[in-house]
Amino acid sequence: MLKKLISTLLLVAMLLVGLTGAQAEGFAVPEGGYDGSDVTITFYHTMGSNLTGVLDTYIAEFNKLYPNIHVEYTSVGNYDDVRDQVSTEITVGTQPNIAYCYPDHVALYNLARAVVTLDNLIDSDITVTRADGTTEVLGLTDEQKADFIEGYYNEGRQFGDGLMYTLPLSKSTEVLYYNKTFFDEHGLTVPTTWEEMEAVCAQIKEIDPNSIPLGYDSEANWFITMCEQYQSPYTSATGDHFLFNNETNRNFVKMFREWYDKGYLTTQTLYGAYTSGLFVSTSEIKSYMSIGSSAGATYQRPTANADGTYPFEVGIATIPQVNADNKKVISQGPSVCILQSDNPQEIVASWLFIKYLTTTVEFQAEFSMASGYVPVIKSVAENEIYADFLANADGGDYISALSAKVCLEQEEAYYTSPAFNGSSTARDQVGALLSKCLTADDGGDVDAMIEAAFQDAVDECEYSS
Repeated sequence: MLKKLISTLLLVAMLLVGLTGAQAEGFAVPEGGYDGSDVTITFYHTMGSNLTGVLDTYIAEFNKLYPNIHVEYTSVGNYDDVRDQVSTEITVGTQPNIAYCYPDHVALYNLARAVVTLDNLIDSDITVTRADGTTEVLGLTDEQKADFIEGYYNEGRQFGDGLMYTLPLSKSTEVLYYNKTFFDEHGLTVPTTWEEMEAVCAQIKEIDPNSIPLGYDSEANWFITMCEQYQSPYTSATGDHFLFNNETNRNFVKMFREWYDKGYLTTQTLYGAYTSGLFVSTSEIKSYMSIGSSAGATYQRPTANADGTYPFEVGIATIPQVNADNKKVISQGPSVCILQSDNPQEIVASWLFIKYLTTTVEFQAEFSMASGYVPVIKSVAENEIYADFLANADGGDYISALSAKVCLEQEEAYYTSPAFNGSSTARDQVGALLSKCLTADDGGDVDAMIEAAFQDAVDECEYSS
């Protein structure tokens, strides 16, 4: 209901301020770019104190270049809190200049045409002079564009109109954590396909009948990733939005139900908590594989013994695939967008700041090491400090480095889903759908139960949009 109310308010705001054509025309970059004006820009994010310390350092460095651009930031709870606060402020014209965002947040803000499209800024060849006398091109150079990890960068264009709305700031994905000690002891091979995953789960069940071999944290991610791997429809930003009720998708859900019935798997909803708790458990019931966020690697590591050693070594690998020729893993983590302002200099200043954060190797390296997320530009791997960080990667004290290393190695596999007003509802519905289909009483006809559940999910998406 809250999101529905916000959507209505944003539509009203769009009509009142007459911004219906703003995106199509694009932001008109001032003739001289940034003119040195004394401006204050505001930034909403979700950073804790460990990350704002890094941010403060680089704001100071940025101010050496642009002393008249004053950056003020506010940490606003979690990502949904940022979305709700920005959405509310858009309706009265008090939104920040920059905000952490996910694609569905931007789709919501776009009901009021409140997000600045970045294309004209990215392509600008205006020369800007900094306070120290050096210059830079306002836009992104070809080298800077090529330096972004492609899957992360392309997320900014997932809105159906081909325009660029966001830049990636820090990213994560899903990875497969496994008990390397257990796998080595029993001669198990880390699964690279879902067929291999089923076979390994069966082997683990024979070795430890009390175990639940696999925990998967996000039902929604699992469903959407399988759509990508099978190349089957999920959603579309244009036309009919909700396309996930099809035979291919019903079949993989049925397969996972069979696995669940055999005791092979659980999920965050079914387990009642992040499945990392089952993976690091010391009780009789435990898992030996866990698929979860790469940014949460330290939670997938067991508590150290008194002597500083760990009960088992953690291995990390890419999640299983349907086909090695179509590898797909989800792109997650915050991007940044610029919100509309009556002052064009605030928009240009905001652009200079997010360009600085996303293309500065030293910031990307330090922020990534402090946050557990991975850098969004490839050249960070050449940074001496970050290279040392990756060189220490292991399944114990440096598990975050091991997780980052796996993420960087699979950069060509990242995907993002279409974003539109209703895409977050689709995500919620397919997550709930998978949980339901794993556990619901099928009344003796599992196919009919699954088909009905899929149709109910599509109906709910259409009703809520």
